Amino acid sequence: MSRRYPSTIAATVEHEIVITKSRFITTVVPVSDPDAADQAIAEVRKRFWDARHNCTAMVTGVLGDQARSSDDGEPSGTAGVPMLEVLRRRELTDVVAVVTRYFGGVKLGAGGLVRAYSTSVSEALDRAETVRREALTSVTVDVRHADAGRVDNVLRDWVRHHGSTLAETRYGTAATFELWVPAPAIPTLVADLAATSAGTLAPVVGAERIVDVPASRPASR
Repeated sequence: MSRRYPSTIAATVEHEIVITKSRFITTVVPVSDPDAADQAIAEVRKRFWDARHNCTAMVTGVLGDQARSSDDGEPSGTAGVPMLEVLRRRELTDVVAVVTRYFGGVKLGAGGLVRAYSTSVSEALDRAETVRREALTSVTVDVRHADAGRVDNVLRDWVRHHGSTLAETRYGTAATFELWVPAPAIPTLVADLAATSAGTLAPVVGAERIVDVPASRPASR
């Protein structure tokens, strides 16, 4: 089985809950690196400039090996760390969460704050579309324009059954199809292309990289 990589989210999600008169507005944003996470945090803080707290947690890196959090004035350990633990439990990376709190005049206590910030992030993530990531290998194949429609249909069916994904086709002197394929499935692809083209199609195997995979596509085995 291929190595499991942390997932990310497809798009920004904002969600609000009210606990004992305090408003907790959670913004979760997909980011590419820590600098992009810092920029997302700055934008949320600018938008909610009048809030008592804008607490943050982020996880970045292909393996989710970079993480930071901030309580932003809440008692130490009651906001940022619980938020970060939610991201970790969800096995996410390249994501930043900001929980904006408008104080409602009633103190929640340390335990209440931990629950409030954890719940805020959890409920926001429940509304997010998760994007799975896998290590896949690029395979390209050039096809005559006259045969492109038929081969396109064959490849679209093939990727659905082999844990792969089909990139956008490029058109030049030939139609160039690019697939992202789990390494163990490459010999099968080569054989299937040979069978469907009487040996005339010669796929080119390229580099491996971590690819975002649509949620509707089955995981490779």
